[in-house]
Amino acid sequence: MNMQPIERNELLIEPADLEIKLATENLLIFDATVIVNPAEGELSAKETYLNGHIPGAAFLDHQQLADKQSPYQLMVPGAAILASSLGALGINPESEVVVYATTNMAWATRIWWLLRYAGFNNVRVLNGGLAGWQAVGGELETEEHRYPVATFDIDLQPDWIVSKEDVLNAMQDETTSTVNALPEQAHDNAHIAGSSCQPFSLFLDDGSRLLADDELKERLGEVAKDGRVFTYCGGGIAATVNAVVHKLVGNPNVSVYDGSMSEWTGEGLPIEKES
Repeated sequence: MNMQPIERNELLIEPADLEIKLATENLLIFDATVIVNPAEGELSAKETYLNGHIPGAAFLDHQQLADKQSPYQLMVPGAAILASSLGALGINPESEVVVYATTNMAWATRIWWLLRYAGFNNVRVLNGGLAGWQAVGGELETEEHRYPVATFDIDLQPDWIVSKEDVLNAMQDETTSTVNALPEQAHDNAHIAGSSCQPFSLFLDDGSRLLADDELKERLGEVAKDGRVFTYCGGGIAATVNAVVHKLVGNPNVSVYDGSMSEWTGEGLPIEKES
């Protein structure tokens, strides 16, 4: 296992810093917003993007990076398909990628995690999302952008994502902690047997800004300080927030269970409920 902690500037870029870099050659910006089941009259994620986005940004549909053959939503595809899908977005070895969301930061950390899993390290999440961009006076535009198709050289980092078999094996391993990133009520209703709960919202300010490192460390507490951690949620999205927090505070041996509760319950694997 070759998993290293990360520095804050490897994960995040602040809005003011992005504004300075906006004209940088090879900079690719992606709006990774997802609006789940928009209410009647509410804009979809793509419509929200077209209504106003960071200049030059392209819209990233998470389905573009999903396994179309899986019965579970947004599962990571195999290496060849992932490579071609990332290339189709225009990402190449010289790219510098910034990803943001207008809603929940977890949609952006999910893309960050996928790119790092694919062996691409020059990617950062916009801290504060679109609201943070506007707060520093950043302009918006409505023109749709797509980047030219590129060749993506994949170098999978397999320890970044784990399978249901890994989670099952971890149940017999006292050195591995499995942690649910969903809200406590959802955890109480049903969770992977033996897992604990740390809602991803603990680590965010208004859902779009990651708290300072010292506060993250305090809120994370002593969860698997010296062991390995598997994070999960409903479908491998919110779990990436908890995972990046572990890496930021110096617990590098963290992996995301991609299938999360969607696959776990779908396969009839052991769950517990709180009385």
